[in-house]
Order: sequence, then structure tokens, then C-alpha cells
Amino acid sequence: MLTVEHLAKSYGSKQAVVDVSLTVARGEVVGLLGPNGAGKSTTVAMICGLVTPDAGRVLVDGEAIRSDDGPVKRRIGLVPQDISLFEDFGARDNLELFGALYGVRGALLKERVDAALELVGLVDRAKDKPSGYSGGMKRRLNIAAALVHDPDLLVLDEPTVGVDPQSRNAIFDNLEALAARGKAIVYTTHYMEEAERLADRIVIVDDGRLVASDTPAVLMRSLGNTGLVTMEVEGPVDVRTLLAEPGVTRAEQSGDVLTLAIADLGASLPHVLTWLASQGHAIRRIDSSRANLEDVFLTLTGRQLRD
Repeated sequence: MLTVEHLAKSYGSKQAVVDVSLTVARGEVVGLLGPNGAGKSTTVAMICGLVTPDAGRVLVDGEAIRSDDGPVKRRIGLVPQDISLFEDFGARDNLELFGALYGVRGALLKERVDAALELVGLVDRAKDKPSGYSGGMKRRLNIAAALVHDPDLLVLDEPTVGVDPQSRNAIFDNLEALAARGKAIVYTTHYMEEAERLADRIVIVDDGRLVASDTPAVLMRSLGNTGLVTMEVEGPVDVRTLLAEPGVTRAEQSGDVLTLAIADLGASLPHVLTWLASQGHAIRRIDSSRANLEDVFLTLTGRQLRD
């Protein structure tokens, strides 16, 4: 349904996106991940036809997006990170307006509005204004506004920011239902647990470039037997020296808690424990787990803060 071919975009001397390609099939959810400033927002804007790429192209069901008012854009539904609703209109009025902007009229518009309100669980609050909604309800109505014209491709830009766990779970249920109906979905998020739950495939971008694209399971297996070890130790550990020890790929200490990523847990952990003992660090507690999607993300994009 979506084919992105070699997209590139620069702003002055800054290369925001460099040769990014991806695909999304009908019924598939693709998680688009990346640190702040990695190029996600620019990529999403080009996918939706809001920004013209310097190079490459975007195809929706084989048809290229060429102009701002091209008919292919009517097949896309965008859920922006910032809530985009008319606060002084009722929920139903909002959806009727968004549907009308896409050319939906009459009985079909009413049917689509009813279906969207039902999907997001707002039928009982349809006459109420979003100004009286909770943050989670506004997010759900924002999703409904992107669905009322029945798009084939749904693009969501961090749709769960600032919502409570119940609303987040309701949004997940909505998206899983939409995927089951054959919608192609692009989902950007900073929450790794969301990507693990929802995404059939993960695309990770950094510095404007695609650095990984595969299923969550394959990406996690790419770290091999890497394990995450958390220890409660006595005294400050020389983490720079510890990083030079065989098998230690990440080490950081906060207070008396030492966190390590170890390439081969079975082979390397005994050596690490011996090293800590030789340095005079008593261990009061130790926990270990296998690598998860967050470990993959940090391995590929680093741990340095992004502003």
C-alpha cells in the first residue's frame, strides 16, 4: 500500500533525510523509530505529501504523490502529534467537518461518523465539545478525525503522548482492529513497549538514514545472546575500565546500581563478577534479562542525549 523510495530532504546545509526507503503492506503496522532529530517527522511529512522531497518518491498503492491537492492524498489519514480539533464544536460536528473536507457527504458521511465514534468509544460523548474531554478522549477523537474518510493508509505521529494507560490501551485496540480490516499503518513512537506490541516490522532511522528494518523478533535476535544485567554494588565502579573487559558492550552506574549489557551472558558474566570482586566491589543483588527492543534501539543509535 505504501512504497517509499530513496527519500531525501535538506534544509540549507542540514540533511534531514538521506536515502530512506520502506514499504507497508495492507494490514501491516510498521513502527517508525528514531531519536530526536533523526528525521522521523520530515519522513512522515513527505509520506503525507506535506513536504516535497528533494529526491525520491512516495507511492500509495502504486500511485505517486505529486501535488498538494492530488487525489491520492485522500487515501491517507494523518494523526498528528499535536491535537488538531475544533474545541468549541461537538465531537460529531468535528468529524462531520473533517469528512466534508474530504468530500464525504450525506448518508455516507453519517455512516462514517457513526463508525468512527463507535471505534474509538465516544458514541456517548458525541455531542460534547472536546474542550470538556480528557487528554485520552481527545487523542481518540483525533484518531477518529483521521478515519472518517476511510483512508487506506493511516499515519500516526506519537498518538499516545500524555495519555493514561487505559486510553493508551484503547488506542492500541483501535489500531489492531484497523490493521485486521486491512489498513496499512505507520506508527511513530518513543515508547519501545508500544512498538513491540503493535508493530509487525520496525524501521529505525538515525541522522536521517535508515539503520534497521526488520521484525522486532529478528532485531532482538541480532544482539545474539546479549543480556542486560543490573547489580547493586558497593562503591563507585570504574566503568571505562569495565567496558574494556571481554563481552561488556555497555556499562553505566547510578548510585549503587550498575547496569551492564553483556554480549554472551553465560560466557562473560562469571568473568565480570570475578573482575568486580578483584576491584573490591561487593555485590548485594543481581538481576539479569535478555535483550529487548530498547536495547536494540540504544545499540544502533547510541545513548547520547539528543536536543
